[in-house]
Amino acid sequence: MSGSVRARRPASPPPRFPHDSVLPSHKYPPVLRQDNLSADERREAASKGYAPGRRGQYTLGGLRISSGEWKLLALILLVASGVRLFRLSKPNSVVFDEVHFGKFAARYIKTRYFVDVHPPLAKLLITAAAFIFGFDGDFGFEEIGKIYNHVPYVAMRMVPATLGIATVPLSYLTLRALDCRATTALLASLFITFENGLITQSRHILLDSPLVFFTALTTFFFVGFTNEDKQEPFTESWWTWLVLTGLSLGAVVSCKWVGLFTIATVGVCTVFQLWMLLGDLRVSARLWMKHFFARALCLIVVPLLFYMAMFEIHFLILGSSGEGDGFMSSEFQQTLGGRGMKDTFADVALGSEVAIRHLNTQGGYLHSHPHNYPGGSGQQQITLYPHRDDNNIWRIMNATVDDYPQYDWENSPLEYIKHNSRIKLRHISTDKGLHSHEVRPPVSDVDFQNEVSGYGVAGYVGDLNDDWVIEIESGDRSDKESSKRVRTLRTHFKLRHLMTGCYLFSHKVKLPEWGFEQQEVTCNKNAVKANSLWYIETNIHSQLPADAPRVNYKLPGFLSKFFELQRVMWTTNAGLTDRHQYDSRPHTWPRLRRGINFWVKDHRQIYLIGNPFVWWLSTAAVIAYIVVRGFLILRAKRGYRDFENTKVVKYDSLCGFLFVGCCAVFDLLTSALRPRVRLQIAAVLAIVAILSFSKFSPLTYGNPWTKSKCNSATWLKTWDFSCNEMLDNYSQYSGVGVPTPNKSTPVATIGGEPGGRAPIIVEDKLAQNADAPPPAAGDSTMVQVGLAEPGRDIFAQGNQKEIKSQDTASALVAEEDLKEVSVVSAEPSAVVGSGEEKTREAGEVVGEPVKEPDSQTAKTMEGEKDKQEVEEAHRKQPEGPLDHEEAIADQVAHELYPEARDET
Repeated sequence: MSGSVRARRPASPPPRFPHDSVLPSHKYPPVLRQDNLSADERREAASKGYAPGRRGQYTLGGLRISSGEWKLLALILLVASGVRLFRLSKPNSVVFDEVHFGKFAARYIKTRYFVDVHPPLAKLLITAAAFIFGFDGDFGFEEIGKIYNHVPYVAMRMVPATLGIATVPLSYLTLRALDCRATTALLASLFITFENGLITQSRHILLDSPLVFFTALTTFFFVGFTNEDKQEPFTESWWTWLVLTGLSLGAVVSCKWVGLFTIATVGVCTVFQLWMLLGDLRVSARLWMKHFFARALCLIVVPLLFYMAMFEIHFLILGSSGEGDGFMSSEFQQTLGGRGMKDTFADVALGSEVAIRHLNTQGGYLHSHPHNYPGGSGQQQITLYPHRDDNNIWRIMNATVDDYPQYDWENSPLEYIKHNSRIKLRHISTDKGLHSHEVRPPVSDVDFQNEVSGYGVAGYVGDLNDDWVIEIESGDRSDKESSKRVRTLRTHFKLRHLMTGCYLFSHKVKLPEWGFEQQEVTCNKNAVKANSLWYIETNIHSQLPADAPRVNYKLPGFLSKFFELQRVMWTTNAGLTDRHQYDSRPHTWPRLRRGINFWVKDHRQIYLIGNPFVWWLSTAAVIAYIVVRGFLILRAKRGYRDFENTKVVKYDSLCGFLFVGCCAVFDLLTSALRPRVRLQIAAVLAIVAILSFSKFSPLTYGNPWTKSKCNSATWLKTWDFSCNEMLDNYSQYSGVGVPTPNKSTPVATIGGEPGGRAPIIVEDKLAQNADAPPPAAGDSTMVQVGLAEPGRDIFAQGNQKEIKSQDTASALVAEEDLKEVSVVSAEPSAVVGSGEEKTREAGEVVGEPVKEPDSQTAKTMEGEKDKQEVEEAHRKQPEGPLDHEEAIADQVAHELYPEARDET
């Protein structure tokens, strides 16, 4: 042997450092068939990272599956299909968060832009099924329990169901690739087949089943790649497994951001692989860099490109204006159909009619409408409104003081608005000036905040409290003039109140119902600069010629839109701190402390809860691994060499990689037993798992269940099944069917404004039961325990109510009329307590209380009268944006009839 060749280390793993039989330890480098190689050729092969040995009967990805196993796997697949597709069409009403993800599919089909905290892949798959089977997007998915009408909901549910079925064989193949026995893989696949929680998730229009499937697929591909890497790197099959792993990683994170944990798992394993390669002296630095860049390309770049491609499809489909516009920047909105703005004059002068936008807080417009503050000065409201509206238009006037004549902007030469210009802003539609004074605002009631209001009458030039000073903060680099004088879209400025020194300011604080939940505008003496900056979006002036310079928003490219949407999703996710009575926290999951109520109707319930036997056995296995691993580490400190034992190394690597325990621990505990005994133990465990699944299956499928059986299945006090909703025996369910809507049933109509969508109709329970007493004054509108958890639209919390304010011609209409809800009812709509009427708090106008009728004739006459009033009120209802009813329908309907949430 040449003296230049370094002596190789022993092939055994070093003491106290576990060899990973799953991840590629290059103390056992890849095998290369070397039967006919000379000594020099073998030395060259070793320098490339190939180990001596025979490839033998190695199969693709390390999978050694016999023909009998394939037949067994086909049988398991049939069983999994039956379990997950059983009565998939039931219930035929909206379940849990189908409220949102079904609605998102409708938005895709209508191409109307929306924003969600989750990436688009899973929603796109569901939408594809809906589109193929003819969904027109008209069904609104408004509330849990709403009967599906002309919706291919079974086809939409088939997407998560199919992916849930595919997860079962993936678990089998993954464990076999990890060198587990066939009995172990069979037991794992049966556990997953009969896991109640996974079944419930995969039977409805939810994102969880696609997420679980792509997580399992990633694990399978990565294990296959690892097996290929241990045999021979950089082959065609090696690259195939690696690229497939990267694509699957991209799919995981494109379903939900929680898929980042899967990326982290693969990342840690990859770093360990590279670390082991770095310690192998037979792997040159050049070869190690080749390994590094191959993994970086396939496990970082490929997933990122896949993730971005999903958003490109998302943007291509959602090309029209929709409910998500308000979350995006003005530039982004300019790319949406129906939101494009025409070119507007660049020069801003005295007399210009302008729309002023807030630079921060999603860019609302400075807005006013003919409604007054209920407290404070009682003057006209000034708000920030997220939608374009005639009530966003202001005229810039010069500030008038004694002996200072008003500037004749219509006839005199143009006088541009410059830094430190002293101006007044006059609201066009109500002819009131933008005003501030030492009065506390309605919500931010602190000393350094002043109220901002609309003040004055027609022909009144205003007072000193109407005077504001323009302070230019910055301009656009491409427009040098924009930093010297105010230019449309290009100049960012502050408005300082002349008398008090405070700055016009807005923040993410909403006004109450009387302010239509629009954003509060104040004058802040301690203003944060980011919330005090404004710019002019549109500008017209009668003296500007048609060929005067014009400007418009710069249209953003894909990358700008992509990163902006990521920021919006991240910001919204970070702000989700509210808790509700139905939430499920991670620390409760190992104990299966409670589940989630999905649906309650017709004395049936769907409740998400795992199979207790499988769940608790998995938790026990995880704990057992942690305990045993800690014990082995302590023994190693005392000089024991357990980690040199081949069996210990194998199962430490296996359990450590999976860290879900159950079947890997089973493989370890039964490794010394005969195959027949191992199979018998697995059969017993599988039977117990199936019996446990069967016991809780009525909650999985929403099947009939008796009170006694429900109560007997409540093993933990924290399991809040709705046992009281169940009937006493199964024979009673024969008379319980899906109720058919009765055309003569009294109803309440919500929405249906002129120019809006079709009205939402709910049953009027009070009118149906004329003898029922009115609700007690202390009744709560909170969701009662046992009712299905309302699916929460995160963005509905942050979105402004799209209530188009009235113009001047509508000023005579009472303020409450904006929230008018047409209700056909024969019962009093107010209750009496302590001599005072207490009206409902839903924000609608409620008429004078109707005395209880003395006869059936009186009831009929009163009902006809109310019907006429409903129709008249409906005709008077102000026109609003298309999504107006979506913003208030659920709230009003549930507050009017809380018990009707889960009924037809």
